[in-house]
Amino acid sequence: MTIHDPTNSAARALAEEFSLVSASKIPSLRVYLKSTWRRKDFIAELADARSTQQYSDSLLGRIWQLITPLLNAGIYFLIFGVLLGTNKGIDNFTAFLVSGVFVFNFMQVTVTAASGSIPKNSRLIKAIQFPKLVLPLATVVQQIQQYAVSLVVLLVIVLATGEPLTLMWLTLPVVLVMQTLFTTGFALILARWGARSRDINQLLPFFTRTWRYVSGVFFSITIFTASMPAAVGTALLLNPGAVYIDLVRDSLMVTQSSDPIIWIMGAVWAVLFFVVGLVYFYRGEKKYVN
Repeated sequence: MTIHDPTNSAARALAEEFSLVSASKIPSLRVYLKSTWRRKDFIAELADARSTQQYSDSLLGRIWQLITPLLNAGIYFLIFGVLLGTNKGIDNFTAFLVSGVFVFNFMQVTVTAASGSIPKNSRLIKAIQFPKLVLPLATVVQQIQQYAVSLVVLLVIVLATGEPLTLMWLTLPVVLVMQTLFTTGFALILARWGARSRDINQLLPFFTRTWRYVSGVFFSITIFTASMPAAVGTALLLNPGAVYIDLVRDSLMVTQSSDPIIWIMGAVWAVLFFVVGLVYFYRGEKKYVN
């Protein structure tokens, strides 16, 4: 005969309500997310503090958030547009290039920074008990803040180079949401990998550099792969980096048009990576303390 103890039942209910769990046990995903959400203000403050610290030693401070993407775009324009001639067959190459650089940089910088978010905060992790999801999310929020500045610059450049305002601009927020979900999920996967092995930080630059070159940042994949097997062009076009770059260009440039399959893949990559990344990171929660 089992004796039901109402006191224990009430205690368990309170523990669940306030996201309290045994130190040796991972809470349910629902409780874990609830606990993380309660720390949303801390995530925002941590992201802001990191951004401030990043430019604290420079004379121009956060103005570098504006200058850096412009310098990158200028360098890439000189190399790929002038010297290598990848602008052939592309109308408004300036807007084409700048959009590719800004969109890809957000993904690259975010996942790279997230890969070190656990090891770099090891002292905080050992000192305080909190959902470790907070740390890579703070990295994502920090990069979103910087991306927002880049997007303002991008919109100004797009308009200045002759692109008109069209109804397609209304699709840009949808694209950015999909891109952010994908990037967050990818960042969570790499955050767990980075917590398990420091070698990931040595290999990641090679991966992101290759990813950049196959994502059509500087050139039109369609034009570049015209003489190649169709499978090659399809594989390049459907990789997540190329998908989100293509969709942003489709939203802002009248000369760019994406196939419906690109929009479908944008949603698929976003949902797939976000769900897998979240669950994968969550399941490693207790391993981050070691």
